Amino acid sequence: MSTRTIETLIGALTLTASADAITAVRFGAQDARDVSALLDAAESQLHEYFARTRRTFDLPLDPRGTAFELRVWAALRTIPYGETRSYGAIGSPRAARAVGMANHRNPLPILIPCHRVIGADGSLTGYAGGLETKRRLLALEGITHLK
Repeated sequence: MSTRTIETLIGALTLTASADAITAVRFGAQDARDVSALLDAAESQLHEYFARTRRTFDLPLDPRGTAFELRVWAALRTIPYGETRSYGAIGSPRAARAVGMANHRNPLPILIPCHRVIGADGSLTGYAGGLETKRRLLALEGITHLK
């Protein structure tokens, strides 16, 4: 595993990669700067995202989770840049709480855009990086009409 910490508009992010894929994005610094072409690509694409010149990521990802979590995370990747969905819209309305827990366990925030999921009433809801970080990510994508 290779690890690298990068500075972004929302603070430090620590990226982890195997030989074949990005496996984690964590909020905060770990003072790591491993050499890796895959981490180079991830760092570059994240900087482009924060500069508003990239709307999608073209990286191999390897999130680890249950079958349900993997389905939720796959659904999150279909939410377009600049749009949001409610928890109930990811899967089924009766699974909103389970979707919320899967979002909480997302090992690749930003790359798998769980920040684009909001409450059914249009309100901000929990986010591993904190609600202010979620608000900033959504504002970066042009979403400012939140409760």
